[in-house]
Amino acid sequence: MAEQYEFEILQSRPVEAEPDRADSIRRLNNRQVSATLGDFKDSAQYYQPDEALITAINMALAVGAPLLVTGEPGTGKTQVAHYLAWYFGIPVYEYTVRSTSESADLKYDFDAVRWLRNAHQQELINNPITEQQRPLEKRDCLDKRALWHAYECESQCVLLIDEIDKAPRDFPNDLLQELDKHEFADPLDQARKIKAHNPQQPPIVVITSNAERRLPDAFLRRCIYHFIELDAALLSRAVEARVGDFPHLDVASRDLAVEKFLELRDIQTLVKKPATGEILIWLNILSAQGVNAEQFRVEQLSELPAIRALIKDQDDFKKL
Repeated sequence: MAEQYEFEILQSRPVEAEPDRADSIRRLNNRQVSATLGDFKDSAQYYQPDEALITAINMALAVGAPLLVTGEPGTGKTQVAHYLAWYFGIPVYEYTVRSTSESADLKYDFDAVRWLRNAHQQELINNPITEQQRPLEKRDCLDKRALWHAYECESQCVLLIDEIDKAPRDFPNDLLQELDKHEFADPLDQARKIKAHNPQQPPIVVITSNAERRLPDAFLRRCIYHFIELDAALLSRAVEARVGDFPHLDVASRDLAVEKFLELRDIQTLVKKPATGEILIWLNILSAQGVNAEQFRVEQLSELPAIRALIKDQDDFKKL
């Protein structure tokens, strides 16, 4: 078993007392943070899709359709794309949707400010012959985004469109041609088409949604749909896959922690229910604290150790 370190890196002290700098920096340098807990790419190898999700992925691959993955936040939707990239050893190109996103943002970004500044500077040059710098062309101010990179990729690749339900309603509809024909017009030359490098093997498209609003029917028709349900089986797979991240938590304590976590999720009145990400962080903290099974035998869930790692809303905490 790994050597345990002190959890209380920062310690309380009397006002007049100076901290022991040597001891405090020793504790700070001795902390052990999981290298993969917050990184989709590095943690992809630990992802454990169930048979229903594997079937949905294979359906999408068979017909070249986007895979639309929905579910509450924290159920591992984004991780699906990174898992596929890791599983096949191929790159992933990612675009995270915002409330102001337009379909063009997925393809390219034109730096209009840079272009106008360059045009103004050229007008101020009195003797162009002595000017060594080549004047910018419009294409110099064009930055390729995820979809463009995915289409130009010479190998197979994954395109992730994350949290599409955050976008304006027109955003999904404006992508219909790209999803069907795997091409779009060059913004600086409408006659030129940017096409998938191999139309017979287009990018694997994974689209995620927190289901905050309904997506257009025309868009849904083009997707293979899968809903990830956060249930006991999903939690069990996630915890078992990451068991090495909590070396100081014995099996009995870990099982009790999962049991208490499911009790929390069964409280229907909670505004923000904890999800997979929260339980993995919680188990990391419990391991660092050296929690034992006896500490889970509490009268109220609010008395669970490190409960604030799970409950992120003050009204929810009062409900416990």
